[in-house]
Amino acid sequence: MNFQIIILISTFIISVIIALIIIPILRKLKVGQIEREDGPQSHLSKQGTPTMGGVIMLIAIIISAIISFIYYSKINIEVAKNMIPLLIIAIGIGLIGFIDDFKKLILKNTKGLKPSYKMLGLLVISVIFVLYITNITKIATDIQIPFFKNYISLPIWIFIPFVIFVILGTTNAVNLTDGVDGLGGSVSVIIIATLTVMGMILGIQEIVVFGSIVCGACLGFLIFNIHPAKIFMGDTGSLMLGGIISAMAIYLKTPLILILVAIIPILETLSVMIQVTYYRKTKKRIFKMAPLHHHFELSGWSENKVVSIFSLITTVVCIISIYSI
Repeated sequence: MNFQIIILISTFIISVIIALIIIPILRKLKVGQIEREDGPQSHLSKQGTPTMGGVIMLIAIIISAIISFIYYSKINIEVAKNMIPLLIIAIGIGLIGFIDDFKKLILKNTKGLKPSYKMLGLLVISVIFVLYITNITKIATDIQIPFFKNYISLPIWIFIPFVIFVILGTTNAVNLTDGVDGLGGSVSVIIIATLTVMGMILGIQEIVVFGSIVCGACLGFLIFNIHPAKIFMGDTGSLMLGGIISAMAIYLKTPLILILVAIIPILETLSVMIQVTYYRKTKKRIFKMAPLHHHFELSGWSENKVVSIFSLITTVVCIISIYSI
């Protein structure tokens, strides 16, 4: 347990140091946020704030994962090896988000990576992950039913597409949640901390170590991302965090728990789907603006209130979820 605490604190410090180095570089390169003109008017003042800050978390995670791999290679090689698929997800999906951010912000291509290419990239990484855990890590294809605390075994031909669906859905849901200073990071770190605790309860050491690393990186980043944000995570960070959350849940054999712990990203996604579908049929809107956090902003909530309420809701459902396994 001492190592997990040390690596969490170390990753936090590494994340803060990297942020202090990268933020001025991004400012110099004028890698600034592009705000929607039809978005909340209060967000227009954020125009030009450095973004693509997910690279801060990604670099911190890679550094600490390498340190952890070396450490566990000497005392428990299985734990070291079993962290590899989690790192594949973090790096793979993080790079897809980075390419999207790079095209939009550095190459000034406002459309960024084509949605079809982005989904293809996420699909490829998801397939690599599921094939790795089923063929190399040899994780069984059973999943836990929350609260009932029993498992059902899925045939491999159902398990693989199911895992891919969970990863794609979670990455995009967290991506939609990241629209207010500190919201995506706050909700994500609570979820990841919860999955880390579940790893402790279930005795899955690699989840505890990797979860501690990601929590440290995310908390370090949040120092600069809370309102008023000095940097945004961009798709590099939001897609990566969504991928990590889904991968941890799948590794724990508790992907169904995401329905509970990721209730805020799910509601954010549903709000977009409902808004688009309803508008196409009636030319009217149910929400003042989607995703959901913008609706509450336009209803008079401050950004800090949105983050606080959404984080509290996430904390409550996460505590409940711990008792469900």
